[in-house]
Amino acid sequence: MRILVVGAGATGGYFGALLARAGQDVTFLVRPARAEALRRRGLRVVVGSDEVWRLDPVLVTADELAAAPSPYDLVLLSVKATALEAAMADLAPAVGPGTAIVPQLNGLAHVDALVARFGSERVLGGVSKVVTTLDDEGDIRRFAPLAQIELGELDGGVSARGEAIRKVLADAGVDARVPADILTAMWHKWVFITTVGALTALVRGTVGEVNAAPGGTELATALLDEAVAVSAAAGHPVPEVERRAVLDVVTAAGSPLVPSLYRDLVAGRPTEVEHLFGDLTARARALGVATPLLDLATLHLRVHQARVTA
Repeated sequence: MRILVVGAGATGGYFGALLARAGQDVTFLVRPARAEALRRRGLRVVVGSDEVWRLDPVLVTADELAAAPSPYDLVLLSVKATALEAAMADLAPAVGPGTAIVPQLNGLAHVDALVARFGSERVLGGVSKVVTTLDDEGDIRRFAPLAQIELGELDGGVSARGEAIRKVLADAGVDARVPADILTAMWHKWVFITTVGALTALVRGTVGEVNAAPGGTELATALLDEAVAVSAAAGHPVPEVERRAVLDVVTAAGSPLVPSLYRDLVAGRPTEVEHLFGDLTARARALGVATPLLDLATLHLRVHQARVTA
């Protein structure tokens, strides 16, 4: 299976490294600056205090791919939502009649964009879970061995291609799953991401810091309940056992947890506000669900976005 990983950051780079280490035919589509750094240092994954995986990855830039179009069997799309439009243009020469695109973005707006560009027959749903970050040197730092991908056809069910992709990922050490309804899995990940994102962004602190302050745990609970209500109204109710598991995470005492959105916010970088929050609150209004706290988080992030992109 020829695999194109779009993006070699904390998520795509990590999954791509696992696939490459397992002997899969993996190429990374990256920007010229990232390509230069990877050719100089290699793709490095720091998995412990004294363990580093170093690979010499196969790389291609958008210009190189456009000059010699070559369809791939699988495209793992791992970019920020703010880079989605550019990424779709860049990867287009890699998409053929039999290509399967598995996005690793949070939320749902990207699915509509991908289907509009490449057709529903080429787009699957996807949910990824890793505990990684990209450091100042461009290395991927892994903080836990979690490496999970859920994928599936947008209309539900288990297909032959979904199972084939699952097997390739599983053989590389990924906890790969094909749930009966990938859209439900995507909604539930969206609930978690917006809850922890809104909580840390509004209060400007880690999960532990927020919950150590009076009212912090109540805020975390209220934000989760709003997101859960939107998911339920959209036809994807969150089971109580799953809600409790998320609540345990966002109310954990002493937790250092912050999402990548928070790191972008405090670093003065653009965030995925419209993709994650603008879309969710718009759907909430269409469904008649009140989300005053999520609306406040959206406003807060929009002001930041306007400031840093001015």
